Amino acid sequence: MAFEDMEFGSYDRAEKKAQKAFEFYEDGKMLLALAELETALEINPANSSWHFNKALALDSTNRFDDAIAEYEIALQLDGNDVEILNSLAVDYTRTGQYDRAIEMFEHIEKLSPAFEPCYCNRIITYTEMGLHDLAEQMFYLAQQIKPDCGLCYYNIGNSLFIRGQYDKAINCWRKTAELEPTHPQINYRIAQACWSKGDTARAREHFLAELRSNAGDINVILDFGLFLLEVGDVESAKEKFNRILEFEPDSAVALFYLGEIAFNLGDYEWAVELLSQALEKDGSLAGPRYRLSRCALILGQRQKGKAYLVSELKLGPENPDVLVSMGSMFLAIDEPHYARHCLLKAVDIDFTNPQAYYYLGLASALYGQTDDAAEFFNHTLDLNPGDVRTLRACAAVYLAMGRLDDAAKMAHKARALPDDDAELACLCRRIRFARAAEHVRVFLGRFKIKFGNGRLKTRKSSLTP
Repeated sequence: MAFEDMEFGSYDRAEKKAQKAFEFYEDGKMLLALAELETALEINPANSSWHFNKALALDSTNRFDDAIAEYEIALQLDGNDVEILNSLAVDYTRTGQYDRAIEMFEHIEKLSPAFEPCYCNRIITYTEMGLHDLAEQMFYLAQQIKPDCGLCYYNIGNSLFIRGQYDKAINCWRKTAELEPTHPQINYRIAQACWSKGDTARAREHFLAELRSNAGDINVILDFGLFLLEVGDVESAKEKFNRILEFEPDSAVALFYLGEIAFNLGDYEWAVELLSQALEKDGSLAGPRYRLSRCALILGQRQKGKAYLVSELKLGPENPDVLVSMGSMFLAIDEPHYARHCLLKAVDIDFTNPQAYYYLGLASALYGQTDDAAEFFNHTLDLNPGDVRTLRACAAVYLAMGRLDDAAKMAHKARALPDDDAELACLCRRIRFARAAEHVRVFLGRFKIKFGNGRLKTRKSSLTP
């Protein structure tokens, strides 16, 4: 009898496929696990556990949107399974759907108040939402159920780190390591906290400790490379970025930072080569076009520099320092419209950035908008009163506006600072001459001499001869 032709035989085959998928999953062979589960679900699509397992496999390959779809199907088949609800809420958090995640966690709390993961994982959601008080509340609720949860300490450590409470964060992560010695990336997180609080020696130690236990973690290698760049160990940083390329030859980020190093060393041709490779690997990566534009302008390639700058601007950069730099470069190539766009965006992001106001002042001056230019320069001086460059520019604008006393005051402040220069001395002479000319004009204006047409007129007698 051919049991395979019977309904029972088909379901038995599906069970075997699902079991095989579990074995592949345990071995880390996610693509094979997914293939087996898809076959099993073709035979029996009403098995919520298999949809759940497929979602877990999709999560492990970072396909979170696809995983959400599978969790939602599993939930339709078994609406009160708290494991499904919890995993779905976690993926809502991963994809930025925070309101849906919170709603799901609260639903779990009503179904099963003692289900600790719904509090533990909610720490992450509230942390990403910036609601740190609620994150701490979830931590303490979770502690009442499971006081030895290493993940809770890890999650609240992340919240403390974001708030700049680095020592407290480190203590939490050490507690995680104590409760779960195999928990990943503890040394990495401690390294980041030490780096952030300026303890570079301990940061280096913990970066190295993390790489000793997991030498192939690309994120750790990348961050360590950036740390080494910041502390000035350029050669070691290059070694880290090159190591990333050994693991991932197509890593656009590693190529970008190698290009940055070449640029800072003045090797512009090699920088262009590396940065161009980074763009080929990932055309959406922010940064290479900006740096390529600087290389082009240094090499006298004005049009190419402009093209790269405009392309970078289309990517929507959000770093105010980068936007200010781009604005200054647009000004250098006589593109004040683009410059103002960059600089106004920088001010929207960081209204305390004096450089943004300074270059906005220059852009306004180029447009002939002297009132706006003076206002921007004064904003700059409110934030950085001792900036000779801004005092000089503001004095020049006041001179152009005819506000000679204001121009003289700005020039006098600038001359009192140690960064006095020949350009400022020349401006001061122009202001003095302008004020002297104004005094002469006012003096002469007091004597209004009227001249006739140069002909004497004789009065005719009214008597007749």
